[in-house]
This record gives sequence, C-alpha cells and structure tokens, in this order.
Amino acid sequence: MESKLAFLLDIGVILLAANIGGIISKKFKQPAVLGQILAGLILGMGILEKTETISHLAEIGVVFLMFIAGLETDVNELKASGKSSSMIALGGVITPFLFVAAGIYFVTNDLLSSIFMGVIATATSVSISVQTLQEIGRMRSKQGIGILGAAIIDDVVGIILLTLIIGVVKPGANNNVILVIGKIAIFFVITFIIGFILIKIMSKISKKVNIEDRIVTFAIVFCFILAYVSEELGVAAITGAYFAGVVFSMTTHRHKLSHEVHKISSVVFTPIFFVAIGLGVDLRSAVSAFSIGIILVILGALGKIIGCGFGAKISGFNGKQALQIGIGMVPRAEVAIIIANLGVAINVINHQQLAAVIMMVLVTTLVTPSMLKWSFAREEN
Repeated sequence: MESKLAFLLDIGVILLAANIGGIISKKFKQPAVLGQILAGLILGMGILEKTETISHLAEIGVVFLMFIAGLETDVNELKASGKSSSMIALGGVITPFLFVAAGIYFVTNDLLSSIFMGVIATATSVSISVQTLQEIGRMRSKQGIGILGAAIIDDVVGIILLTLIIGVVKPGANNNVILVIGKIAIFFVITFIIGFILIKIMSKISKKVNIEDRIVTFAIVFCFILAYVSEELGVAAITGAYFAGVVFSMTTHRHKLSHEVHKISSVVFTPIFFVAIGLGVDLRSAVSAFSIGIILVILGALGKIIGCGFGAKISGFNGKQALQIGIGMVPRAEVAIIIANLGVAINVINHQQLAAVIMMVLVTTLVTPSMLKWSFAREEN
C-alpha cells in the first residue's frame, strides 16, 4: 500500500535532482534551467512519474516565474515597446504558421491537419527564456521587454486562431470567436481597473499604516487570483500572473516583492516546474516520429527566429538584438502539447503528429537556454 505522504519523497527527489542538474549545467557554463530539464528527462525514465501534485506545484512555479518577470518590468519601457512587441508577435505568428503548415502539407497532403499543426507552431512558452534572461541579468533589457510583450500578444492571437480552426472542424461547438475576443477584452479591462484601484489604495494606506510585513502575502494572493481569472476568461494563467507583477511594479514595494518572491520561488516551485517539463516528455513517442518531428523542429524554430527577428528589425532593433529576440521566442512547452492533445481528441491530427509536437517541445526547450546565452555573449564580444 502506497503511503499518503509519498509525494513528499517525490518532491525531495525532484529538488535534489534539480539542484544537482543546475550545478552540473553551470559547471559547463550553461544556464541552470537546462540542467533542471535534463534532470526531469532522466527521472522520467522509469524513476518518477509526473503526478497531479507535481503538476500543481509546477503550475505554481511558472505562475511565480511570470509574476517576478512582471515585477521586474519597467511599465514605461513596456508602453514604449508596444509597437515593436506587436510587430515581433505578428512575425512570430504568421511565419511559423506558414512554414510549418506548408512543410507538413508537403509530407501528409492533408490540408486541415497541416493548418492545425501550423497553429500549434505559433504557441510560445517564454518561461524558459525568462529564467535564462534572469540568470544572465538581461531580463530588463530592451530585448527582454520586447520578448515578454510579444509573448503576451502571441498568446492572445494563438487563442483566437485555435478557436477559429475548432469552429471550422466542429461548427456545433461552443467556440464563438466574438465571445473569445470579448472574454480577452474583459480580462484586460478588469486588470486595468483593479490595478489602478489597487495602486491608489496602497498609496493611501502606506502613508497611514505600515504594510511592509504583509505586502508579500497580499501580492501573492492578488497574483493567484488574477492568474485564475485570466485562465477562466480564456487567457493563459501566466499572462494574469505577469500583469499582477506589472501592477505591483508600479508601487514602492517592487524591489522587496521581487527579492522575497524570488526566494520563495527559486527554492521550491521554479525548480519543480522545470524538472516537470522533462518529466512530462515521452521520449519513445518523440523518437518514433523523428522524420515529421525534425521538419516541425526546424521549420518551427526558423519561423520564430525569422518572423520575430524581422519584426524586431523593422521596429528599430539591430541585427544582433533581432536574433536574440527571435531565439527568445523559439521555445514551446505545455501549451503546444495541450493544443496537440486537443487536435487528437477531435481527430484533426494523429498520434504520430502528437509525438512530433512532443519532439519539438523537447528540442526547443533544451536548445533555447544555450542559444540565448550564446547570442548575448556575442553582443559583449
């Protein structure tokens, strides 16, 4: 009979593996996140299973990660990067969509599944890039802000595209595009109003009462609630967490919050998130779809680098900065797998194509930290 507290052993093993993986990775002058993901891959080879508890803790980890990214965002810089972020996001959606859809159609001759695979290729998971940028001290750089801003727009456009294709495949499903766009608009309106009110209230309270001791708790509560609301309204939870951080970045407590939340997150939750990415990858499935997977990996990565890089270049970034942004937008993770699973469920793509998506997630997750570090090292030379 399995112990009710077996999850404690699982967490202990994950944290130990994450720390060992991080130390080894840094010894080879690579970001710690790479070692943590590889540790997850090793644990997933029959040592440990990705349980519901691990998944929930991992979810908290990515929410914290994006909350910290929001806290470290300069709102004025974010506003200033609105136009460039839009151009980067536009290139990062259109180019990989066209590249992958055309490539898969050439192999399968199936238009609908090719279009769906193109939609999957538009999904970006910047949590890996965020962690790497934090490690090398470039999170608040112009490129870092551009990547974050573009990823948010990318997320919204991806949701609308997914809704459109599901509406074509299953016309009877409750997936009204206008309704989806309305929900997204409601989320941003709610965030703006609540954020504005919260900043005003905190500004007044801070003058009368010392809230320094409880501010971390209040901020985390707000972060979790906004993450939940954003998920319920059809926007990813990490987007809600990011904007919760942006709200608190406009208060006098931003540095204390960033420091304290980072301590909480980096000790337990964030390492679990990156190990869980490795745990969730089925290596056998990925290998079984090597031929179609390699097309997806190459065209998907090139689509992001070329599309986002071009968007950055015409927005005023130089060549090296455009390359850094393009690389930062390459990784795909759980979002791509979730969309692919949905595609299998509605019989748009098959299990081999799902395995190819897993391969894309695995490769882009592993290579991005090193490529991103290399691209910034080139700038210094």
